[in-house]
Amino acid sequence: MAQRWLTGDQQRIWRNYLALNGRLHAAMNRQLQARCGLSLADYEVLVALSEQGPARVLELAEALGWEQSRLSHHLARMRSRGLIERHGTEQDRRGASVEITADGTDALHAAAPDHVALVRSVLFEPMTPTQLRAFDKVITTALDRLEGA
Repeated sequence: MAQRWLTGDQQRIWRNYLALNGRLHAAMNRQLQARCGLSLADYEVLVALSEQGPARVLELAEALGWEQSRLSHHLARMRSRGLIERHGTEQDRRGASVEITADGTDALHAAAPDHVALVRSVLFEPMTPTQLRAFDKVITTALDRLEGA
């Protein structure tokens, strides 16, 4: 069976997407570290908990798209810094739940304005309304296709 390669345009777009993704994540991480002492992973967890409230570890892992072991290790680091609280036992990780603390809420509120400004300036300000709708459609379509994969 012959292997199908990306066309020249597809390859260029794919590589540009990967570069954008990597550079944007790096920029967000550097900004959060420098201004608030948070990692991008910390920020993602805090946002999820602030939006959905206390959550079981397994549900939080699914919401973030993380492996449960990665989340458990990350939550332990966040807990040691007072950003989250974990309830339940270490023996029953599925039953354990986590919630954001007052310090975690303060850290999130301190980080959010600069984070939003960066995302807005890199992605959204340069786009016309038509480009924004097209970008949304591309992302939504890809996410929907991944759900079925």
